[in-house]
Amino acid sequence: MTDDVRNIVLGVIAAGTSASLGWLARTYLWRRRLRRKQAFLGLPTNSEALLVVNRDAGGDGAVHRYDVFALLELAAVVKDCGAHVRILSHDVGQQGFGERTEFCVGGPGSNRRMVAHLRTLLPGVRVNTDPEPGPDRGSFQIGGERYRIEPGVAEYVLLARLTAGQDARPVFLFCGQRAITNQAATRYLARNHEKLARKHGGGSFCLLLKVINSEAYGPDVVELAADVTRAAQAPLPAAPRTSHRAAG
Repeated sequence: MTDDVRNIVLGVIAAGTSASLGWLARTYLWRRRLRRKQAFLGLPTNSEALLVVNRDAGGDGAVHRYDVFALLELAAVVKDCGAHVRILSHDVGQQGFGERTEFCVGGPGSNRRMVAHLRTLLPGVRVNTDPEPGPDRGSFQIGGERYRIEPGVAEYVLLARLTAGQDARPVFLFCGQRAITNQAATRYLARNHEKLARKHGGGSFCLLLKVINSEAYGPDVVELAADVTRAAQAPLPAAPRTSHRAAG
């Protein structure tokens, strides 16, 4: 074997070794990221996730199209984890939580199960569901603060990850002032789950998100207004201290 042939063979071997090591490294990193995502979402491979479907408050039992989009995005997240989806209407079936991961979409005006979750898990949150027009219609009271809606300009949505115990599967709540804000929260979770997992680990949290100019930007422009975990989990005070308009 000549020196040139030997060099070519060694080069091919080195290139193949480097490619193999690179593939193994990428596979390891991908699997590690998947395990972290599964742990944060409570979705090990072949597990089952529960999607609780709300209804359009003015649609005679129909599901609002933005809530449908939200459910589709959540279903994609579940599929990426190798888990399976089970869909449950908010007003049928009575079961506890913690045995399987649950994604509950919609405010208390359109989702009875959300009403139960807020009462049980987030007693410091109240949502004004009064059908009569008024400045506080649809507003959130969280602890001693009130957050009003300015439709299409600035709207709020709660994104919460809650657990009932160390070994319990989490419940994710997407409780928005409008259907488009529910989709904004599911998209925020899908895009930021790694960041949220690094910050909160496997613990509970409740975030108040602000959806900016949804009339122009849809559910894409979202900012974190506040981490309201402590206030949302504490008993609600007698009356709010201040009132905020949604516009910032």
